Amino acid sequence: MFKIYKRIPQVVAVAVLIMSVVMTAAHADDDNDEDHRGADRGESHNGKYSGEALGKPLQPAQVNAKWKQECSNCHIAYAPGLLPAESWRKVMAGLDKHFGSDASLDAQENKEITGFLVDNASNRWNAPTAPLRITDSAWFKSKHDSHEISPSVWNNPKVKSPANCGACHTKAENGSFNEHDVRMPK
Repeated sequence: MFKIYKRIPQVVAVAVLIMSVVMTAAHADDDNDEDHRGADRGESHNGKYSGEALGKPLQPAQVNAKWKQECSNCHIAYAPGLLPAESWRKVMAGLDKHFGSDASLDAQENKEITGFLVDNASNRWNAPTAPLRITDSAWFKSKHDSHEISPSVWNNPKVKSPANCGACHTKAENGSFNEHDVRMPK
């Protein structure tokens, strides 16, 4: 019986060592997952939203000047990684009826911008849908539900609609939606 008690400190030391290694590895894995999901946006959710992964909303390193010019005429040039490629194809195919406006482009401009959007679209989206609006995605809805954002925010004249990301997200033009950079208009 005495032999067992002599070994308890050694067993405890080994258990503590194993636990610290496991916890360090798990923490590193969590950090790595956040990097891939969008830690720059302040998100730390695990899993997906109805099949939608968080994608890569940061603006690509090489930005297409025609996309930036044309799309930012009426709204921010949304980061291509906010939607899957099929969504961007649908948006670009319907520019003559672009959310109530005619945003038509000539064929060459349309092809260039569509290519840029598709090439830089979210590559982690596996939902069976291809929404036309970022605000229709389950991810957006989960982050902007009535528990997170008061419905009165959307009625604020400085916000006007959920599509006006820049009203609250101060770095939205760069594709950064970090919660630390949110400033609710008064």
